[in-house]
Amino acid sequence: MRITTSGESHGRGLFAIIEGLPHGLVLDMGAIDDAIALRQRGFGRGARQDIECDKVEILSGVFQGQTTGSPVCLAIWNKDEKELPPLTAVRPGHADLAGALKFNTLDARQISERASARETAIRVAAGEICRQCLAALGIHISGYVVSIGRVKDEGTYPFETLSSRDGETGMLDSERSLLAKAEIANCREEGDTLGGVCEVRVKGIRSGFGSCMTHAEKLDARLASAVLSIQAAKGVELGAGFAGCAMRGSDFHDEIFYEDGRGYYRKTNRAGGIEGGMSNGEEIVLRAAMKPLPTLRRGLQTVDICTKHPTLAAAERGDTCAVFAFERVVESVVASELCAAVLERLGGESVDLLKKRYGELPQ
Repeated sequence: MRITTSGESHGRGLFAIIEGLPHGLVLDMGAIDDAIALRQRGFGRGARQDIECDKVEILSGVFQGQTTGSPVCLAIWNKDEKELPPLTAVRPGHADLAGALKFNTLDARQISERASARETAIRVAAGEICRQCLAALGIHISGYVVSIGRVKDEGTYPFETLSSRDGETGMLDSERSLLAKAEIANCREEGDTLGGVCEVRVKGIRSGFGSCMTHAEKLDARLASAVLSIQAAKGVELGAGFAGCAMRGSDFHDEIFYEDGRGYYRKTNRAGGIEGGMSNGEEIVLRAAMKPLPTLRRGLQTVDICTKHPTLAAAERGDTCAVFAFERVVESVVASELCAAVLERLGGESVDLLKKRYGELPQ
């Protein structure tokens, strides 16, 4: 399976083509639009979210609500389509300067329009279709926001509680959520931005997806690559992650047990559900770090690429904090990459055949 996106932030729209989906997947269009709407929510979002009211349109590959097995083409049309002036006061932390140098242009707008995080709207739409394909096999994905700025939730939560996250911050601890909102509000007043960390979990995936045989097939490497392709992502960890590196091996590694009717299992999950580049049957646990957004109303010191004179970076319209949205995007790219790994192993001719092959896998 392969997903390709195109489109610009203020162009006609955003588009995606999904190749390799199985025949007969019944799509819940309402769930796709709900997922896109969640990406637009969150305390600290900017004015663009008040302009756009994203809905996905399926242009091909679906007949009477079911996938046909041919490429699926998706579109989200921009309401804020317009021509913008050249961008020469390049923004630190954005793709502006590196892209202008790479493509030999003095207008960084040509770069920023494609590099914009608005592109993630269509990736969420594609990812929701992949999530529905996985759900047909009993594989489910959820997540929450662990930290915003300096406000961190140290709690541990069972998978079933993750959907009860706060609708404005994505956090599960109500007191932490209130503190996070106060920090976002303060940051907004100062014309600054905030980042944070989210956790995404996958439940119900059986062992053996991914491979130890080549580095390109390792599931943890594929998931990390998918997450780091998100515009603001700056780090990924699985399971105990960096904290686990301070442990001794006897404390870190998850001992293996066996029970009739249950099969192999572990009482701990510090590996995060992946060993040797393959899923091991436990929950996949992934955390992703989002940097503070690079578009600041207060502006940062930079250089005008036309005059080469010092100036303040362009104060483009943007968000103060988008960690809530980031978590939703991480869920989507994880769903897309896992769906690709599942279809590679099991084949994707039809959903019925996919279910049969998945049910025959060892526990």
